[in-house]
Amino acid sequence: MIGLDMGRLAAVARKEIREYRRTPFIVGAMLVLPFVFLINPAIVIFVLSAAVKPAAVAKEVGSTFLVLLIVPAVIPATIAAYSVVGERDQGTLEPLLTTPVRRGEILIGKALAPVIPSVGLAYLLFALVVILAHFFAQNPAVPATLSEGSHILAQALFTPLLAVWSIGVGTAISARASDVRVAQQLGTLASVPPLAVTALVSFQIVPLGVWTAVGFGLGLLVIDIVMWRVVVAMFDRERLITGSHAAKPVAVSPSGLPAGTVRRIQSLGGVDDGRGHT
Repeated sequence: MIGLDMGRLAAVARKEIREYRRTPFIVGAMLVLPFVFLINPAIVIFVLSAAVKPAAVAKEVGSTFLVLLIVPAVIPATIAAYSVVGERDQGTLEPLLTTPVRRGEILIGKALAPVIPSVGLAYLLFALVVILAHFFAQNPAVPATLSEGSHILAQALFTPLLAVWSIGVGTAISARASDVRVAQQLGTLASVPPLAVTALVSFQIVPLGVWTAVGFGLGLLVIDIVMWRVVVAMFDRERLITGSHAAKPVAVSPSGLPAGTVRRIQSLGGVDDGRGHT
């Protein structure tokens, strides 16, 4: 990208990953949450009997599809919400902000650290569900529905777009919050609205097809671009370091006084007594 130094960007991303590895809450979330999100797919795979009609199977698979999309929505938001306020609490934010690293390099580097493992984990879970369905599903319609091209395309498109949204809002909240737990709670709540778009497809309110997946993907892309423009505008180095907005420079007149100041001049032959009398 023009204006970005890939070396500095990679350094910021590596620094973020080291910070996350030293944070037990983030490590625990990355290890535990995927198993929680596998509960619903496991029920669909192992419980649905061969007698269940394809229409009912499609509804159950749709709910599974939505649950799997919660992974790239919730996990990145939890991690990104820590990115600014967590470093500020540990005293490691100010040294980063005082370096010559650009604002875009800081934001992209902080975004890469959670987006890569979160998206990779979401893809891995989806692949695992499809494999388990092919080997263990009692109803043959389950693996067939999961393996439809439209489902795979939607998963491939929606996963990174939801992750980018979650990281953006999580970072914005983290930059404004003063407590890590509050930032993570608000970040998780703010990651939910885009799931409404995917819920329309998952619950078959809008029939899922290739062009439907592409159209919804483009809509999420537009939302992500607008949201990140807002995040970049909110990322104020001076405010993050001092806790307030940067002070506006005060214009100074040639006499050394602030512009607009009226200077009282003593009259000739007299001494000013402080009240304007001589």
